[in-house]
Amino acid sequence: MSRPKFTTLLAGAVVGVYLLVVAGATAALADAAAACSTWPLCAPDSTAALVALGHRAVATLVGILVVATAVVGWSDADTRVRAGLAVALALYAVQVGLGALVAVRGAAGAIPSVHLAVAVGLFAALSLALAWQLEAETGSDDAPTSAPEPDLADPADPDIAFDSALGRAKATVAAYFRLTKPRLMWLLALVAAAGMALASGPGLAVDTVVYTLGGGVLAIGASGTFNHVLERDIDRRMKRTSDRPLATELVPVRNAVAFGVVLAALSLVAFLQVNALAAALGFVAIVFYSVVYTLVLKPNTVQNTVIGGAAGALPALIGWAAVTGNVGLPGVVLAGVIFLWTPAHFYNLALAYKDDYERGGFPMMPVVRGETETRKHILWYLAATLATAGGLAAVTGLGVVYAATTVVFGAVFLYAVVRLHRERTEGAAFRAFHASNAYLGALLLAVVVDSLAL
Repeated sequence: MSRPKFTTLLAGAVVGVYLLVVAGATAALADAAAACSTWPLCAPDSTAALVALGHRAVATLVGILVVATAVVGWSDADTRVRAGLAVALALYAVQVGLGALVAVRGAAGAIPSVHLAVAVGLFAALSLALAWQLEAETGSDDAPTSAPEPDLADPADPDIAFDSALGRAKATVAAYFRLTKPRLMWLLALVAAAGMALASGPGLAVDTVVYTLGGGVLAIGASGTFNHVLERDIDRRMKRTSDRPLATELVPVRNAVAFGVVLAALSLVAFLQVNALAAALGFVAIVFYSVVYTLVLKPNTVQNTVIGGAAGALPALIGWAAVTGNVGLPGVVLAGVIFLWTPAHFYNLALAYKDDYERGGFPMMPVVRGETETRKHILWYLAATLATAGGLAAVTGLGVVYAATTVVFGAVFLYAVVRLHRERTEGAAFRAFHASNAYLGALLLAVVVDSLAL
């Protein structure tokens, strides 16, 4: 069988195992296991027992798929892929034994937690094998050996003309709106909403939602504005950013700074209507994105996207803190999902705009480490994101809607990433980028729906 077909089987095994991980992490399946206390079969005398039997049937089919994948690909796979497959086979055998113990002894004690941990290890082993297989199958570029130097050629002078005062006024209003980076707002606001929903359940207060989301939108606007101010010279040298308001001098720098300060102050006022912790986290988010990420990380380290993911993760903690006044484990795990998703998401854009980032002098992963390494890291971070999303189900009461969403949209995201490896085109990078947005957006909506329905 050809290597691409083996890779497809391996990707299918990854999705199958992930389905088992998420199903095993949900409370519904734990309750079902108690109704099916013999192994491998039990009397199908209740809905819960049927659910447990269905899980065991799916686990058997996935096990057959894992074994078949190993048999098909073993002779052609390299040493790393074989090692991943060997570990997966061993862990699957352990998993079967642990599943039998959970069925016979019940879900009390440490065995269910070990059962879930082994399942995550099995998923990780197969994900690593898939990443290494795709690297061997599609890797071709040589990574640069040093960080890029910015293109210091003088940018063209902006030449913007308006037919009337009204036309200029409309353009100016639109420019201030663009300063706030509105494309980021809906997703980060949804992150905060998911944090609030997790913390409160159905009793979420309307005023808490209004002040938290209002403060979040203003904080995002302030952060985006400061980012525009600090990167205005580089923006002029990059094609994708050369039309930004400060790059074209449509908005004066002094006015943009004042606009950002006003937005930041209003955001803190809104957060303080909820509690001081939410306001403190909001302030940290503004400073981290505007100063730490924009000035320190982005121009100086290839890990800028990874560490910078903390800026996107903070709204999850803000949402949780707005309801509870503290930072709880579910909020931290949700923040972890966002943190790990960020490189799996943004590296696709970095691939599509590789030449532009190199022109700007930014040490993005594709520029410094090469496209093959970047594609491999996308898959690694995607697997870590999915595993953490499974962990979120384990530490909360999230149910079927959430489980189905992370499996289905996670599979779509994985498919797009596998296509990216095989096609290695700008179009494939954009498809994977949009698939990442779809995954996180759907996941966060599922968190809100499942939480508010509890």
